[in-house]
Amino acid sequence: MLEGLRQDILALISMYEKTRKERDELASELRKSRETVEEYRKQIIELDREIDNLRLRSAFLAASGDEEAKKKIDRLIREIDKCISIMEG
Repeated sequence: MLEGLRQDILALISMYEKTRKERDELASELRKSRETVEEYRKQIIELDREIDNLRLRSAFLAASGDEEAKKKIDRLIREIDKCISIMEG
């Protein structure tokens, strides 16, 4: 009777430790997944910004077509990017 109770307690302890280890592994995996998602979000935002910049540049160049307009647009885009980075930081 007493030996059977000890075996049951040891079995419960073993199951608890196994479950705790699985939970810790899953928590770690979830944390890594959340970090990856955040990195992808930042990457998407940056790529969207680049797309907008290229569209703006394309629209201005199509309208004027000269090199001076391109320089002004590039300067404007750099200023906008600088303002955005200041606002984010």
